[in-house]
Amino acid sequence: MFFNQLINKIIQESDEFIKSYGFRLPPFAYFQPSELVARKLEFQAIFDARLGWDITDYGEGRFNEKGLFLFTVRNGSMSDLRSGKGMCYAEKIMISRQDQVSPSHRHIIKTEDIINRGGATLAIEMFESNANGEIDLKAPVPVFCDGVAKMFNAGDILRLAPGESVTLAPGNWHKFWGENGDVLIGEVSTVNDDLTDNVFAEPIGRFSEIEEDVDAIHLLVSDYEKWNLL
Repeated sequence: MFFNQLINKIIQESDEFIKSYGFRLPPFAYFQPSELVARKLEFQAIFDARLGWDITDYGEGRFNEKGLFLFTVRNGSMSDLRSGKGMCYAEKIMISRQDQVSPSHRHIIKTEDIINRGGATLAIEMFESNANGEIDLKAPVPVFCDGVAKMFNAGDILRLAPGESVTLAPGNWHKFWGENGDVLIGEVSTVNDDLTDNVFAEPIGRFSEIEEDVDAIHLLVSDYEKWNLL
């Protein structure tokens, strides 16, 4: 269970961490919930694309050990992706704290570049999928690292220093965490759909249960539906 007081704290700390590396979030990031509601028609494309703040503990209530901070900066539509024209891409900025695990998962459609934008080392454990889409404990894992084709053994840990990146295709299982410190992560990908395109190795949820002990300073993307913004 997540409490708004903790979420507010994570948002404030994350915003400062992002700014410390010269990255700036778009203006709508700082609007209060009441302003988002008042300007619903103007911002409908933001809500429909699920742009904004996203903090998850994967439903387990252990954010420091298993969790991730994300902000979706831009996101196209699946209809554009299917047609092969229009806004077929997405971008996120994320923070993985030291030893904070984002559990093993793969995507069905999304191809993504995971980029170390600054901080410590980003560690990524990788597996390939078998014919059933499950983790293959033996198959080699082909990826591109900064445009260079590389092959890893099943379960190898790829370590990305600031500025380095890896391209993960659908079917590439990956688990990641900050090693020896916190990491600012960039994600550039095809259209992102966190409702249907995440397959986890464990029976866990993508979003968190939230207890509203205090008012939220900003809405999470998971709040949009209950605030009647979708």
